[in-house]
Amino acid sequence: MQESPTLNYIKEIAGDDKDYVAKLLTIIKTEFPLEKEQFIVFYKQQDFRQCAEMVHKLKHKINILGLEKSYEVARDFENQLKNNNDSLYPPFYQILMHIENYLDSL
Repeated sequence: MQESPTLNYIKEIAGDDKDYVAKLLTIIKTEFPLEKEQFIVFYKQQDFRQCAEMVHKLKHKINILGLEKSYEVARDFENQLKNNNDSLYPPFYQILMHIENYLDSL
């Protein structure tokens, strides 16, 4: 079973400030698609150094959304990319799609 994104961490750091929760969500919903697309462009170009940088950015959003196992995949994938290894691309891409679907549903 795939883990599901949550807003628990965002709500934890925002406390009762609903405006702050909304602001953080807006940032994530704005940045995530752009970073995902940049990652895909770099991946198609086989620019693994740039891919690793994008994975680094994306893994923080993965963490903020409470996806602990997915964060581990992203961390491992980032390290692999630095060694020109893209074997974790399929599960990482699935994580990105899962997050995209979640953010679209909010």
